[in-house]
Amino acid sequence: RLNEVVGQVTANLDAYELGLAGQKVYDFIWTEFCDWYIEMAKPRLYGGDPAAKATVISVLAYVLDQAMKLLHPFMPFITEEIWQCLPHEGDSIMVAAWPESDEQLFNAEAEAAMNAMMEAIKAIRNMRAEVNVAPGKKVPAILLVADELQQVVAANQSYIKLMASVDELSILPAGGDKPENAMAAVTKGIEVYLPLKGLIDVEKETQRLNKELDGMTKEIGRIEGKLNNAGFLAKAPAEVVEKEKTKAQEIAVKMQTIQERLTYLKNLE
Repeated sequence: RLNEVVGQVTANLDAYELGLAGQKVYDFIWTEFCDWYIEMAKPRLYGGDPAAKATVISVLAYVLDQAMKLLHPFMPFITEEIWQCLPHEGDSIMVAAWPESDEQLFNAEAEAAMNAMMEAIKAIRNMRAEVNVAPGKKVPAILLVADELQQVVAANQSYIKLMASVDELSILPAGGDKPENAMAAVTKGIEVYLPLKGLIDVEKETQRLNKELDGMTKEIGRIEGKLNNAGFLAKAPAEVVEKEKTKAQEIAVKMQTIQERLTYLKNLE
């Protein structure tokens, strides 16, 4: 991915597309490097395997060095400070060689597999957030994985456990029996299931949702009162009236979602 970004950013800068270039550097450093690679590197970085530790340190240092060079035209002083703390040749990042893209390091298959893993992890995170699972609580997860991804998911399941706070991970072939009483999400090549039993306090979650539903019921009643008031409709600007109608519709959709979730929770009891 670094090599792809180097090629893209270089092309953008050559075409004076500074905004696009800056956005690509930002997305790569913030999301792919910091959010994903650094977090995934920690077990090897602090693990007991010297060879794995040496590899991950060299990759971290190399990618950060190249990323600082890409970022240097946009943030010269900060990048200089960071670059001076890294292993480097030369006196200043200002006169260091610009990164070059090496197409031999492109790997579409690895990138597709990694994207599938990231999407599965994000799906688990989103489902956890949806039912308010505590961040530190480990959960079980079941993956129905397409044949072409079986090997890579099995080989890298430790990352899924680490990044999604999963304790028990079951990896099954796609097309198998789907778990009952489980939240579900579908990503490219992977179906993700989170069994709800024991995952949440059903009574506590039901109380929370009912309280949220009561608040929405009052709010939609207030809006409908205004919309049914001839005086309000006569005096209020058209955009204000439309805004209230839109708000009422949005609340109605949320209420429907909460009702569905309450029905689902009732079936778990």
